Amino acid sequence: MAKLWRCEICGDPYIGASAPDNCPFCGAYKKYMKEAKLAKVNFNVELYEKDKANAEYALKVEISNAAFYFCAAKKTDDQEGKLLFKILGKVEAEHASVWRKILKLDSIPAGKDPCHVSNKENLEDSHARETKAIEFYKKAAAESQNARVKDIFEAFVEVETDHLNLSEERLK
Repeated sequence: MAKLWRCEICGDPYIGASAPDNCPFCGAYKKYMKEAKLAKVNFNVELYEKDKANAEYALKVEISNAAFYFCAAKKTDDQEGKLLFKILGKVEAEHASVWRKILKLDSIPAGKDPCHVSNKENLEDSHARETKAIEFYKKAAAESQNARVKDIFEAFVEVETDHLNLSEERLK
């Protein structure tokens, strides 16, 4: 029998007999998927100066990465690469949406990051972007004064690490 689930990171709902291994929207791990009636989701958090600065930077990172991935999904010369970059773009756009909610912004500016035709070059770019995001998110989680913001940064470290592993596997 289907149940209604909700991701405690992005807040999006999911219908299924059981919780998915990863949120289909933001990629958060199963531990963040709860029955909707039990999920604790709050975007109205107090942002101290450092958390606000880190959330603003995270938004820029996610906008940039989403734009790059959507570009790569259209231009790359590899069919599987097109699929990979399309889903990575969607996940990064969802991450940007989470930061938009935390920062109480009405909208997200469009990114304009260029990409390559060569799938290998796009994978190399992806690897560099994900490595940079992971390093930043680890640092931001350690600096966070707000438990909710810290949880988001930590969840995104896990998701971005999965993205990094996908690019590493394909670069071999």
